[in-house]
Amino acid sequence: MAPSSPPVAAWELGIRLREARDLINLSSTDAAKSIGITQNYLSNVEHGRRRIAEDKLDKLLTNYGVRDDEREELLALRRASDGSGWWSRYSGLFSPELVRFFGYEHGAQEVHTYEGAMISGLLQTENYSRAVHSGDSANLRKSEVERRIEARNRRQQRLSGPEPLNATILMAESALYQQVGGPGVLAEQLEHLLKLMDECADGLDVRIIPFSAGAYCALGSSTFHLLTFPSARLVRLGWHETVTSLNLVESELKIHQYSVAFSEALSRAADRDGSKQLIHKALHQIT
Repeated sequence: MAPSSPPVAAWELGIRLREARDLINLSSTDAAKSIGITQNYLSNVEHGRRRIAEDKLDKLLTNYGVRDDEREELLALRRASDGSGWWSRYSGLFSPELVRFFGYEHGAQEVHTYEGAMISGLLQTENYSRAVHSGDSANLRKSEVERRIEARNRRQQRLSGPEPLNATILMAESALYQQVGGPGVLAEQLEHLLKLMDECADGLDVRIIPFSAGAYCALGSSTFHLLTFPSARLVRLGWHETVTSLNLVESELKIHQYSVAFSEALSRAADRDGSKQLIHKALHQIT
């Protein structure tokens, strides 16, 4: 399972409302008019981007002819979508899309991550993370760095606790040698990585793609994540990071392409023990 997340609840509610409207072949314009809201507002509700008042939702469900048992489920989702999570405190620091991603990640059951250039954010030490952010001085103010580290540390809490995130994280072997912050910071990071692999072994699977793997689909790709959720009604979501953009990926075709790329990269990666050996090798060379 996964902890409750208001954005995830709002997203599922929107999907189910759209399904109920389609079932009776009612246009979004007519549906919105029937409860006194705009079509644009209803569209945002159906995409999980806006909240709908409970009285208006109740009327909408009546108009859609939703059964009593499903009505209760949808009203419960509406209540679960209220409030805010820890990520809301950083809405002035990060883009709306990234804040949404934090909310989705918090409510996810599983994440698949590919990272080709550095240690994945969910696995970074504070010193390594500080060096990463400080290296982006052209785009980040110095005062922002510590708050970004704070947010990253908060994300990492999903790796442990009563409802841990199941994470499979692929990293290229080159990430083990990129001296972010210098040899000392990198050594500390690699030791931390080995410790996490032992302490979170039930839910965390870190795999290293060795230099000997040759060419594969994701080689040269920037960071991407694939999120899976507890509810069968929720499709996989993707997240893609480049130098100039951060994007949620919802297209079914693109999700399939990322999934295929991840599976191929995983097939080229070393197993758990082999990945540990590669990390020990890199650590030995810098200490």
